[in-house]
Amino acid sequence: MWLCRILNENINERMKNMSGIKRYNINTAIAEQFAYSEIVEAGDFVFLSFCVGNIGQSIEAQVNGALDDMSARLESVGLTLEAVVKVDVLMKDPWNIPIMEKVFKERFKGKYPARKTIGTEFGHKGGMDGLQVQIDAIAYRK
Repeated sequence: MWLCRILNENINERMKNMSGIKRYNINTAIAEQFAYSEIVEAGDFVFLSFCVGNIGQSIEAQVNGALDDMSARLESVGLTLEAVVKVDVLMKDPWNIPIMEKVFKERFKGKYPARKTIGTEFGHKGGMDGLQVQIDAIAYRK
């Protein structure tokens, strides 16, 4: 009897999670200035947009800052970097990919997400020496 109740509760909880999409902004200034959500939960998936940090510092510091930002957002919904299954990394200079690789190896510890890396310009954030790295991610809630 208790097992049936637990199974039914689990099924009901999953159905609730599937029935709605939740959108969050941790940084309220983001919600006021830009037209995107920092976190979107849809079923068992969590989508993270525009993870950045340490703008204006070295590439290594910015990659770590973006992953720190990602970690904080994931923690707000009860997840860790281990739940990340896909990332899109946008870099101002693709020649810095080896630096990003080093940081990813340190932070993901062998449990790497699928990845796409794109070279792009970030004209809106900090000029020539400003934003160098942005990471978007998809995490899976087990």
